[in-house]
Amino acid sequence: MTPKISSLLSALLLTLPLAGSAWAEDASARVAKAIPVEVPTGATPDQTNAAKLVYGLLSDSRYAYRPKPLDDGLSAEMYERYLESLDSSKQFFTAADIARFERWKLQFDDALKGGDLDPAYAMFATYRQRVDERVAFARELLKDDDAFDFSGDDRYVYDREDAPWAADNAELDALWRQSVRNDWLRLKMAGKAPAEIRKTLGRRYANMAKSVSELKGEDVFQIFLNSYTGVIDPHTSYLTPRSADNFNLSMSLSLEGIGAVLQKQEDVVAIREIVAGGPAGKSGLLNPGDRIVAVGQGANGPMEDVVGWRIDDVVAKIRGKKGSRVRLDVIPVALDLDSPPQRVVLVRDKVRLEDQAAKSKIITIPGSDGAPVQRIGVIELPGFYQDFEGRRRNNNDYASATRDVARLLGTMRDEKVDGVVLDLRNNGGGSLNEAIELTGLFIERGPVVQVRESGGRVVVNSDEGGSIVWGGPLAVLINRGSASASEIFAGAIQDYGRGLVIGETSFGKGTVQNLVDLDRWPANEKPRFGQVKLTIAQFFRVSGSSTQNKGVVPDITFPASVDASEFGESTYDNALPWTKISAVPHTRYGNFAPLLPRLEALHETRIATDKEFQWWSEDVARFKAKREETSVSLNEAERRAERDRDQARRNTRQEERKALGLALDPLADLDDDGLAAGERDIVEDTAREKLAEDRPDPLLRESAAILADAVRLLNADRQLSVQVLPTANQPGHWAD
Repeated sequence: MTPKISSLLSALLLTLPLAGSAWAEDASARVAKAIPVEVPTGATPDQTNAAKLVYGLLSDSRYAYRPKPLDDGLSAEMYERYLESLDSSKQFFTAADIARFERWKLQFDDALKGGDLDPAYAMFATYRQRVDERVAFARELLKDDDAFDFSGDDRYVYDREDAPWAADNAELDALWRQSVRNDWLRLKMAGKAPAEIRKTLGRRYANMAKSVSELKGEDVFQIFLNSYTGVIDPHTSYLTPRSADNFNLSMSLSLEGIGAVLQKQEDVVAIREIVAGGPAGKSGLLNPGDRIVAVGQGANGPMEDVVGWRIDDVVAKIRGKKGSRVRLDVIPVALDLDSPPQRVVLVRDKVRLEDQAAKSKIITIPGSDGAPVQRIGVIELPGFYQDFEGRRRNNNDYASATRDVARLLGTMRDEKVDGVVLDLRNNGGGSLNEAIELTGLFIERGPVVQVRESGGRVVVNSDEGGSIVWGGPLAVLINRGSASASEIFAGAIQDYGRGLVIGETSFGKGTVQNLVDLDRWPANEKPRFGQVKLTIAQFFRVSGSSTQNKGVVPDITFPASVDASEFGESTYDNALPWTKISAVPHTRYGNFAPLLPRLEALHETRIATDKEFQWWSEDVARFKAKREETSVSLNEAERRAERDRDQARRNTRQEERKALGLALDPLADLDDDGLAAGERDIVEDTAREKLAEDRPDPLLRESAAILADAVRLLNADRQLSVQVLPTANQPGHWAD
């Protein structure tokens, strides 16, 4: 089990580049020497002021799109959300703890208004104590050989969302006993011996307690404030100064550092990936798996031992201004941790995170019935990123999703592809401005999105570019993970009749957020109060329809991979309802309605014999069935039989792939290794990730085939072409 609160730390681990560290003691004495543990006991003066500022923002209709009065009713909701943040699986608190907390249920509102956050810190202190108690129980249980007999019929119930709080410690003991036994069984089935299992799980549980002990007052404060912002609406949130900095970096796809992705392993921060083109990569001195044990600033700054530190604290030491120097003491991946470190000196530079930028490739679709082969370009866009600061400064090289896609489209035009698929699957959005400008690459000019502000005023945001970068055949691929800016773009393409929308109904996020810097009112020279990602408006398509809750419905649909009742805007209990406003005049480049039945028929015929698509559909159905389960068997024979069935299915598919001449699944032979995140060998784990990128993607290929069908049908049928694309300059071509 992993406490939900530790996800706050996990969120800081992703794609954070590093800098160095140094070591200056006998290697045999190397042990974790963490920063002295801070015990969060109450709000600081800055946090008190920040809380009052957040309250002022969210209760004022001049700022918040849907302000709510901070009263006892909202206090009760805050209390429930705070409990959820601490112990969502009900695996730490007992009913007695909850009964003791109840006296604060209607005091959260007063605490926030007055800046006296003692109730939140008191609840957290109990949580921290309970985590320590549970971890101590789990580690003690590892010594009991009799606990790990797996011949019975008992089960581990892991889904406790609707379960009551445990009556007492004895009930928690029983729950944790089954959880530990499940962890043990997974490792046993992976071939681990009892001694190795004890060692692995002992470290895992100790790290669980350590991750909670490392939480600082600012972390508790952020969790508490987000219990308030989350009541206002699902997408309003509070960010501490450090969290705000990380958010802005993720949007800009660039930072100033050494160009490496870090990962915590045990008590040491290690390099997970080297960013191409960054100082670390250019130096040739660092490799994935290398451990950083100390960091020093400049040419002569003291080396600080960072073993045992939180990863975000290490990252803060490694990042720095372009042109500055950082010294790292590193133990290479090939050496034991007690080996003497090597000193690496790097000069920080601006690093572009290319792996998160737009990418392209070309898919070849075979012709049928004498039709020629078609080449369909694919652009994968993971987010609508923009370096806001770089744009304000008029930097020529600022990161921009639109600029990157425009460049890729130009290359595809030179390659003379027959059509383009823009893949927005799992693109959670980003910059509203990028969504508007990206739409402008495909339309001549016109409105893209309507934005209704809190006072009711509707502003129409338009593309005024006047030139089309790609006027040819276009499809947009979406799924349930496509949200916000992705929905603005896909909805505009659909409303303009500019291209086909293919896939699953999108997420359904139809609101606009803006970052509000809380330091701007007192004009602080340095960040002190943090920022609020505040919902300020709701967006509507040019047709007048909102994507809120309902999302964008594709023209050609694939089976839903995720149940809409489990993921999406409609699952939030406080999401804004769907609504509609008046449409605004806009060009209709085409009307695909007459074409869709023929495309659907060709699609159904093709997937009836497409083994990859069929296997994907089977896996989706199997995944949904698994999601319905709330427990897992602790009978070893039963678990092994299930594993063997899964492996037999993968083996059968591999043989079919060979017989059909299909690419083999590079992950077909990988079983559950029983390990948690951060426990695997970094080099092997990253290699596995790279293999996963090479897995067959039947949905993308089918989307390209559907677009190829559309091009072929329109080229072959003049009457249909005129009916579908009445404004096209040439029959069978999208408007140019």
